[in-house]
Amino acid sequence: MRMLVNKAIFPVAGLGTRFLPATKAQPKEMLPVVDKPLIQYAVEEAYAAGVREMIFVTGRHKRPIEDHFDMTFELEVALEQAGKQELLSVVRRVKPDDMECIYVRQAQALGLGHAVLCGQRLVGDQPFAVLLADDLMVGEPPVLAQMVECFAEWRASILAVQEVPADQTRRYGIVAGTPVGDRLLDVTAIVEKPAPEVAPSRLGVAGRYILTPGVFHEIAHQARGVGGEIQLTDGIASLLRREKVFAYRYEGRRYDCGSKEGFLQANVELALAHPELGPGFRRYLGELKL
Repeated sequence: MRMLVNKAIFPVAGLGTRFLPATKAQPKEMLPVVDKPLIQYAVEEAYAAGVREMIFVTGRHKRPIEDHFDMTFELEVALEQAGKQELLSVVRRVKPDDMECIYVRQAQALGLGHAVLCGQRLVGDQPFAVLLADDLMVGEPPVLAQMVECFAEWRASILAVQEVPADQTRRYGIVAGTPVGDRLLDVTAIVEKPAPEVAPSRLGVAGRYILTPGVFHEIAHQARGVGGEIQLTDGIASLLRREKVFAYRYEGRRYDCGSKEGFLQANVELALAHPELGPGFRRYLGELKL
């Protein structure tokens, strides 16, 4: 059986300036949360949803991402010779044999919409996912798998959404729509980073999308939007005139690892949930004089 959503785009060309100097010589997507880099959480989520073709839209200084998903012959030989089979399996699980990684360069940082457009030739005329590694999503089943199940029923673009505080609407694409069951909205409007007083709702788009290939035409023919960038939100707003778009209230937790506070929260909570590290770390936190 051919999977419904087999390709995913990961826009990873950003400079990560909010994490300087940590990101001066390494991509922000390679910052570790407990024991895995951010980008690996996103790739594992896509893989769990049936995606096998991972398309990374990269920029300069992003080679460590390519190296991470490449085979490391010397390391694997060293671990094998040392009899460290458990660590060897950890290294090999980073890129399963049936997963393909493709890299395309975004020469200029012209916005999220432009980054998605860079993957058009590789996606072709198939539906595809977009995952923003800054948003670390924890769900059971994984959030993208929930969305793929939704896509199987509706065969239309699906946006992951969550309720956000009124004073944070300027940080999100905000949707309005008509409820379709418990978790789904038939989207009637989407606005990029509106002021609270003009926001159509408090439902903000999180960093997970399943999009139909029709969105490429819309992005390619739109004017620059907020911040002078080619916004994905504007492309989706144009798509609404031709196709159905749904917003899905996902089950799970999102950590905004584009901010230092969210990144720290993710490290603490995922460390507490870690089967090996959790118990000891919990004891340590309990002993702290806070």
